[in-house]
Amino acid sequence: MTTARRRFETDVGRGPDDGPSVRVLPDQDMFDRDLSGRDMSDRDMSDRDMFAPQPAVAPPAPTGAPPASVVVPLLVGAAVAVAIGAYARVHQPTGIAVNVAGFSSPQAVKVWLGSGAAFFAVVQLLTALSMWGRLGGFSPSWAGGLHRWSGRIAFLLTVPVAVHCLYALGFADYDLRTLTHSLLGCLFFGVFTTKMLSLPKRGLAGWVLPVVGGLLFTVLMGIWVSSSLWYFTTFGVGT
Repeated sequence: MTTARRRFETDVGRGPDDGPSVRVLPDQDMFDRDLSGRDMSDRDMSDRDMFAPQPAVAPPAPTGAPPASVVVPLLVGAAVAVAIGAYARVHQPTGIAVNVAGFSSPQAVKVWLGSGAAFFAVVQLLTALSMWGRLGGFSPSWAGGLHRWSGRIAFLLTVPVAVHCLYALGFADYDLRTLTHSLLGCLFFGVFTTKMLSLPKRGLAGWVLPVVGGLLFTVLMGIWVSSSLWYFTTFGVGT
């Protein structure tokens, strides 16, 4: 229970014999309530709560790419690889191919175009490593442009090689080398399709494109080893 606070003080204009005057101060509870009767102490507490720092709320964790963003390109790429393999298997090889002036045979054209594709694939790999900061900080401004154009040239060089293999030779499987070469050739265009469909996707996991690109490079190198390198080591380097 709050009691009135009293204070004794001597008025300035009173004489010494008049005795002390008594001033009665109002009840403290009156200061704790405003004119509307609300408790001012409660309002002060609510105001303090209003301006008190709130606990930080962590931003929602990224949900990542939806499964369809990865699954659909994989399925389409697999369908392309199977379709090419099925066509090469049922197609009757003609044994006819267009030769190019300056080369001794269509086979020589094929292995040299394949070697050119492998060379530009290495260039694309190096520029990709540069853009990802894997070459010790060496990342020139032109790396992105060279990366894109080397990939385009490498793919264009593989097109006449693929046409030659499908139309003239078909799906060869008479030994381990030719079977491996045929399987990798079909797989290459399937992985290439998957990569092209994945490039415009937003929100993909950071590992998707490097893994698909690395797989594409590995497959192309396997094709080169089972064809061009075998040709050079068997018949010599020549045109």
